[in-house]
Amino acid sequence: MGTLVTCHAISKHFGTRTLFDGLSISFADGERVGFLGPNGSGKTTFLKILAGLEPSDDGHMTSRRAARIGFMPQEDTFPDGATVVSVLAGALADHAMETYERDTEVAIIMSKFGFEAAGGFESAGGLALPDASAEPDQVVERLSGGWRKRLALAREVIQKPDLLLMDEPTNHLDLAGIAWLEKMLVDAPFSFVAVSHDRYFLERVTNRVVELNPVYAEGFFSVAGSYAMFLEKRADFLEAMQAREVTLANIVRREVAFLKSNSKAQRTKSKVRIEDAYRLKDELRDLSGRNARATAAGIDFDATRRKSKKLLEATGLTKSLGGKLLFQDVSLLLSPGVRLGLLGANGSGKTTFIRVLTGELPADEGSIDMADNLKVVVFNQNREDEQSGVAGLQQDMSLRVALAGDSDSVDFRGRSIHITAWAKRFLFSVNQLDLPLNELSGGEQARVLIARLMLRPADVLILDEPTNDLDITSLDVLEESLTDFAGAIVLVTHDRFMLDRVCTEILGLDGAGRVGQYADCAAWQTAQARIARGKNSAGGKSKKGKSKGKSKIDKGGLTASEQAELSHMEATIQDAERIVNGCVQATEDPAVAGDHVEAQKRWDELEAARAQVQALYARWERLEGKAG
Repeated sequence: MGTLVTCHAISKHFGTRTLFDGLSISFADGERVGFLGPNGSGKTTFLKILAGLEPSDDGHMTSRRAARIGFMPQEDTFPDGATVVSVLAGALADHAMETYERDTEVAIIMSKFGFEAAGGFESAGGLALPDASAEPDQVVERLSGGWRKRLALAREVIQKPDLLLMDEPTNHLDLAGIAWLEKMLVDAPFSFVAVSHDRYFLERVTNRVVELNPVYAEGFFSVAGSYAMFLEKRADFLEAMQAREVTLANIVRREVAFLKSNSKAQRTKSKVRIEDAYRLKDELRDLSGRNARATAAGIDFDATRRKSKKLLEATGLTKSLGGKLLFQDVSLLLSPGVRLGLLGANGSGKTTFIRVLTGELPADEGSIDMADNLKVVVFNQNREDEQSGVAGLQQDMSLRVALAGDSDSVDFRGRSIHITAWAKRFLFSVNQLDLPLNELSGGEQARVLIARLMLRPADVLILDEPTNDLDITSLDVLEESLTDFAGAIVLVTHDRFMLDRVCTEILGLDGAGRVGQYADCAAWQTAQARIARGKNSAGGKSKKGKSKGKSKIDKGGLTASEQAELSHMEATIQDAERIVNGCVQATEDPAVAGDHVEAQKRWDELEAARAQVQALYARWERLEGKAG
């Protein structure tokens, strides 16, 4: 297995804050790496250093000659007025190729990523993806967040990276989109490093997991294997560290006691033993400090513990927006202990449903009956703190003010807690209290909002995408807190692991008015796939009938660029088939018979080459059909 990139003792600091120091790590061919770490540990900064977008303070990087490293940031940016086609063509602007070759590559990648999905749906590993706006000439500004994320990924993949760095690639994707992404990455011919907090995603697509954390002496912990294997190995390692601290503390205690009680020991003990005692003390101090960092945020929502069996009852709720029916005739009862999960594709009406439940939007039909003086606390996905009248977290506000206002303490469950202790509960240091919020990571800002919510007792807790940017340790604690919450919960999240672990009931919205009740995420996904298969069949017939004589494609005729592409297509396919033949010969090379890693790499290259030939034949058929 060849090494793609290696970091040699790299360090990065922001002021007095150290993200990582002396970090040495490598990434190789065939690795599909899940990259984890606490909020603020420097995951995004590390990816930028790997991508050459940000310098390290110390150390250096080496990469394999001609290795292409791609980077997909957490937030997608595109040129103003760009279309899907122009974004993808622009990604190849620096590549030496003929116009027809570029157009062919763009057409192939658009097909693979669903931007030419007929009938408004695309099949993706048994799942159908609703295609709100997936036309090749669609202006990017009009794409949904999910399709923008898909385009950002396509922009990197079309450049054929050897290593693709992805920062939270599942953000803005609904469950069907995440399933599509998982399938694409499992079949991908490139290596990747993905920062993600989606635990099902990590389990399904990775073969190595790395955690960036100062808890570890080397600054990171790496396990070759699945995410489940990583959890097991990490638990064993941390337990061993705690046991080592106890053992070391006992040894140091005995050594120090002996030296103090017997001054003669200072003279008779060998110099090596005395130096050993001091070395052990230093090791204990370092180990204790690292073990102390292995803590999680103290998330614990406060319920009013109201005895009423009926907190909120909705009957026959129906709502349309912009002429689109989102849900119809929905009835539900929220009682203490009920934890309701909401599922649905982006734009299916989940946030609107919440706004109707809270009374922020009126229902078109139906009624909502709330218990007297019902206390509802809402976590808004746009990070707005509506109950307190604060329009989100003001980025120039200090952490101190965000956590405690103008006071030096907070009142939590009738007990006054000093701001330093309250900040520490959410893993903030005293040195961070006077920092403006814009210097905190997205996950740290999410913890600030959760801290504010915890100060308000609730009968009903409504959380709209609370998991965005939270690290996995914080997610675990959040799940425990929600499970123990004595009131009722309505939870909207794309985190399938959290939904399955926390929720007692799941409602699925399809965005066309239908709402169903499901046992878990898998049941909802199966139902959606079944519905979509029916739409694919009906949609294909409908589109053919409607477009006859009207569609530009059915009229026949090729653009000049397409004519050039078609005229060279046979030669392009012959070149691609020669590559396939070369890959076949490479797999039959006796020199790699005993090297299963290299053999697997060559088989992967062969499969990718064959897939390219199939895509070219499909493109050829499409162009000839258009030409009539």
